[in-house]
Amino acid sequence: MMLRYLTFILFAIAANALLQSPAFAAYPDHVVKIVVPFAPGGSTDVVARTLAQEMQKDLGVTVIIENKPGAGTIIGTQSVAASAPDGYTLLMATFANAVNPSLYSKLPYDPHKDFTPVALVARSFNVVVVNPASPIKSIADLIAAAKADPEKLSYGTYGTGTSAHLAGELFKHLARVNLTTVPYKGAAPAITDLLGCQIQVMFTTVASCASLVESGQLRAIAVTSAERSASFAQLPTVSEAGVPGYAAESWYGLYAPANTPPDIIDRLNKSAAKAVQSDAFKKLGVNEGLVMVAAPPAQLDRYFSGEEARWRKVIEDAGIKAE
Repeated sequence: MMLRYLTFILFAIAANALLQSPAFAAYPDHVVKIVVPFAPGGSTDVVARTLAQEMQKDLGVTVIIENKPGAGTIIGTQSVAASAPDGYTLLMATFANAVNPSLYSKLPYDPHKDFTPVALVARSFNVVVVNPASPIKSIADLIAAAKADPEKLSYGTYGTGTSAHLAGELFKHLARVNLTTVPYKGAAPAITDLLGCQIQVMFTTVASCASLVESGQLRAIAVTSAERSASFAQLPTVSEAGVPGYAAESWYGLYAPANTPPDIIDRLNKSAAKAVQSDAFKKLGVNEGLVMVAAPPAQLDRYFSGEEARWRKVIEDAGIKAE
């Protein structure tokens, strides 16, 4: 009897120790990190920090941001692919992650096999802007001017393969016009040259141009989204303004390393969905021109594959290669 009692006590102690081990600890029980593969201060960083701020209220642990810029998001993305699949290291993926497989002949990770989708957080769009002194007041004017003098018009981008670049390439293809591509190291210097009439047009982010449009320093003529935006309700889409089928958008999606347990993915998805309903995200939506989504993992997976295929054709047709 005593032997059975001692055996029971030892079994209970062993079971309790096992349940307290990291493998069986309730998730989450320590800091969660979201890797942003861009430098601090940009749109992706702002969205990620707002998400982290709201998710930590729900998860009950600190959620931090780690910026790992470089190589067109490859450095930060690779670091997450190589991380433990335990839900404590996540990636804030963007438009760049969907186009990199087409821009680079070889990546140090597989965008499908090395990651598990968590949530499509939000989508956004670009705004087509010109100098207010320009005679171009609409998409129809832009097309007419480009056809009248194919060598005269140029548009600024902030890097090869960025949304600003590919939105312009898609426009050229669908509108059957030529615009000279002028690359810059960021949105700010490109906008400076647009203000100085060194270039004629930009397909730029809401955050980079909203205040300048409001103050009259830039003229907005259309949005690149498939539907009109509440942030620029007076503006038509490029599609309805004369380029049928045109749609170009940016997006923000949360990923975990491959083989992260489904229950952890579900917990993170629900937390992200709750976060985007917060007042902080509603305010961010206005400032950044975001459409909140909070979609489940399967929807993010389908969306990513669709974006990857769509932009691959644009990149191949235009002969674009990473710098």
